[in-house]
Amino acid sequence: MSDEVSDRQEETWEPVWLVVANVVRWRRWGDFGQELRPGTKAFTGGTKVHVISTYPGFGDQQVWVVGQARHSRRWVDIKMSTRHLHGFRAKLVHSPAVLRRYDWLQVEREKAEELAVKLDRVAREQRLTYHAGPHPDPCLCHACLTGEASD
Repeated sequence: MSDEVSDRQEETWEPVWLVVANVVRWRRWGDFGQELRPGTKAFTGGTKVHVISTYPGFGDQQVWVVGQARHSRRWVDIKMSTRHLHGFRAKLVHSPAVLRRYDWLQVEREKAEELAVKLDRVAREQRLTYHAGPHPDPCLCHACLTGEASD
């Protein structure tokens, strides 16, 4: 075994508080949101992703996330729309795959919890207002499946 491999095995990572969310199972797509698509292009529905940062200039409508890709199951980081995520929560992340990429992150628990609440609110608002048209019948989008659309 080479020294490089043994060095990587000996690396220890300090856990970091991050916001974690899941990709919606179905999302509205197309003209007036009349089509439904499973998950997103990069992630299958239900995939857990870690929010690395937000884009406050866009009102937190875009976030930078890292998660396991749809087809390859490799860890990828991409910018995606907040409306395609749900279940925002603060979580102490121990995963070396995430921490190895973002060892510069230092987030306090309270800040992660505040951001999770804010992103959840933004995502709900976006899901309800992004597509102007009525929902298709039957509709499997996240807002309809969870009852957000009737709130």
